[in-house]
Amino acid sequence: AGWPNAPTAASLLRVLRNSALTIVAWEGDEVIGFVNALSDGELAAYIPLLEVKREHRHQGIASELVRRVMEHFSGVYMIDAVCDDDVVPFYEGLGMSRLNGMALRNRASGILR
Repeated sequence: AGWPNAPTAASLLRVLRNSALTIVAWEGDEVIGFVNALSDGELAAYIPLLEVKREHRHQGIASELVRRVMEHFSGVYMIDAVCDDDVVPFYEGLGMSRLNGMALRNRASGILR
């Protein structure tokens, strides 16, 4: 939700399969949310995607997904997430701090429709 051009289902599945960690929230046989993390397993972990279906938000699902990532990578030096300003309070509530960051987006990569 909220993507100007969402990834295709096939590309999203490849992203999740190639991640160091993927955690999926289910309701019955329906996926209602997921988080993935990239990591070297020693120094750093990065949370690139955290998604919960709109109708399942504000129920603690996203918080639980991030907590599980943080628990899994509790031995690494840093766990980072890049997010929009409106999501900062969510991550701060989980103990994260605002930092400066830089990014390059290759919009021609083909991952987005």
